[in-house]
Amino acid sequence: MDWETEKKSQTRRFWLGVFAGSLAAIFVLAGIWCVWQISGRTARGDFASGEISERDVEDKLDQINGLIERYYLYEDEIDEDALIDGIYSGYASALGDPYTEYYDKEETQALLETTSGEFSGIGATMSMNVDSGEITIVNVYKDSPADRAGIREGDVLYQVDDKETAGVDLDTVVSWIKGEKGTDVTLHVLRDGEEIETTATRDIIEVQTVEYEMKDGQTGYIAVSEFDDVTYEQFKTALEELEAQGMQGLVIDLRNNPGGNLSTVTDMLKLLLPEGTIVSTKDKYGNTDEITCDGSHEFAKPLAVLVNQYSASASEIFSGAIQDYGIGQIVGMTTYGKGVVQQLMDLGDGTYLKVTIAEYYTPSGRSINGTGVEPDVEVEYEYDAEDPEADNQLEKALEVVRGE
Repeated sequence: MDWETEKKSQTRRFWLGVFAGSLAAIFVLAGIWCVWQISGRTARGDFASGEISERDVEDKLDQINGLIERYYLYEDEIDEDALIDGIYSGYASALGDPYTEYYDKEETQALLETTSGEFSGIGATMSMNVDSGEITIVNVYKDSPADRAGIREGDVLYQVDDKETAGVDLDTVVSWIKGEKGTDVTLHVLRDGEEIETTATRDIIEVQTVEYEMKDGQTGYIAVSEFDDVTYEQFKTALEELEAQGMQGLVIDLRNNPGGNLSTVTDMLKLLLPEGTIVSTKDKYGNTDEITCDGSHEFAKPLAVLVNQYSASASEIFSGAIQDYGIGQIVGMTTYGKGVVQQLMDLGDGTYLKVTIAEYYTPSGRSINGTGVEPDVEVEYEYDAEDPEADNQLEKALEVVRGE
């Protein structure tokens, strides 16, 4: 998402990822009929208990609506569309499965942006001071519309077009800045006490989900924040660049990675694994499916995958496969334990339904649902007040790769 808060807690980022768009698998089907066919019902409905008919449901909704119209104090403020969406959302949530969700039109748009890794914006991130409400630019993507418009890290945003940001929540400011490709947005910022006005032309921005660098001892380091559509090419580029620099070993950091697209993570694993199964799935009918690797790009250098309790879903597919084949060691803490697959269904009206449809299994046939992937080398993160940048988990992973 363009212009998102930099200082969100790891826990909040994790849950947003897991419940709002980081899926173990994403498939798009068209039409509400698909939903009913998969559930084993017709479009008219078929209540399993046999005690509640569609007429009973309609009558009760009419009764509730009548009472609201008669007694509800704030009737003029009722959003009828929101009430209808609430019915659909409540129906899905009543299953008791935290991963099965209904998305209204606005939520669907945000979901699709999240899973694709691309959006129309200006390519910058910012944070809001919770005490003062001041919005500060914390990162500007290289050669982005924000970069070309002269926006710099440390700029304080106080106005977007003709709207002042004072007293406005961050999500609203985000909505002002985002827009269609090719349209302009005027930003007013403070820089060293000087008021600066500049105009940026919105464009399609690719989220940077992969960061990489060469560490001491020619040990490559790749951090993957999530598995979006754009992540595979970024990961492949990182591997190639590090190889060109003479990489002798590699640490892949999946800490706090909530997951993402199945096709993305399996394509990435094809750059590392030997020949064989990457992951298999089993649905409610016992049908199984396997995704395999031909082994043509097997990684033969020392490897460690760094995980923690917030590494979930596709991150667990990745770490579980590496562990099963024994081509690398898992370092850190036991992962979250989300071993189920969701299917994303297009309801045909701009809304989507995400449904849990299968469990997945690692190459050895393990189900990690509810248990997670246990590390080969367990290391709990320890914050160092004297050196906040210190990272004992990463240091351990580097030691493992270097054989120290």
